[in-house]
Amino acid sequence: MQKKDLLSLADLSRREICELIDRAKILKQWKSQGIVHKPLEGKTLGLIFNKPSTRTRVTFEVGMYQLGGTSLFLSEKEIQLGRGETVADTAKVLSRYVDGVVMRTFKQSDLEEFAQEATCPLINGLTDSFHPCQILADIMTIEEAIGRIEGTKVAYVGDFNNVANSLILGALLMGYHITVACPKECEASDELKSKIEIVEKREESSGTYEVIDDPIEAVKDADIIYTDVWISMGQEKERDKKLKLFSPYQVNKELVSKSKEGVKIMHCLPAHRGEEITSDVLDSENSIVFDQAENRLHIQKAILEYLLSGSKWNFAIT
Repeated sequence: MQKKDLLSLADLSRREICELIDRAKILKQWKSQGIVHKPLEGKTLGLIFNKPSTRTRVTFEVGMYQLGGTSLFLSEKEIQLGRGETVADTAKVLSRYVDGVVMRTFKQSDLEEFAQEATCPLINGLTDSFHPCQILADIMTIEEAIGRIEGTKVAYVGDFNNVANSLILGALLMGYHITVACPKECEASDELKSKIEIVEKREESSGTYEVIDDPIEAVKDADIIYTDVWISMGQEKERDKKLKLFSPYQVNKELVSKSKEGVKIMHCLPAHRGEEITSDVLDSENSIVFDQAENRLHIQKAILEYLLSGSKWNFAIT
């Protein structure tokens, strides 16, 4: 069986995304019912993390354990990759030891090089360009909160980053509309443009996106208002500049009031309260932020089962 990687949402079809989300909902239900399901007994997952993490690391480690497998956390400081061993050599060696790898790193190109050389599946745990696992959890969360994903309107307000990139790809694949509201200084990366071109050629591509600089216009009639941190990992030296640039894009009560009643609030976390979002909005009854965080566990269990089990899902317990 040929291995499959998840480097961006462009690696998935609409059908695969729907199946992953349906499977995640089943796994979530089984967990709440205390049903033991261990299809990955004897499997090992390697976690290569060159960036700090709370949700990604914990959910993959816990998810792998709950599915019956084991995981190895490999920080850059603890393996030879941090001392000059090439990405290609690391990929070839680890493929002899583990059944799959999650990689959380800076450059998408490093991820793609690893995938090319590895013989085991590779999952993108976050790069500067894309964050596919997060958006799969987000789509699941929107479906749970609103009852549908197709036709919904998402307003993303803030930095044009890896989350915004992946939300756009998700829109094209899943039939929702996203408006990205960000300063004019921000623009789509070449990597995003390349993935958009790939996805838009598919017959299944049905969603739409636009990029504007007016946050009030973006949230008008939105079903979802989504934001993320303004200063991503590795950009700490730009903090003062970014705080000034993005201050008009704070998600606060005033901005939320410009949207429809009952609009849902999303944030992929961690949140810098008082910067990109205020605490009263983050903790409001409209917030589904912590549902998003929980769903990372369930969707990533579905991803692990899909990529590492080597067989199609059996939706009944055997």
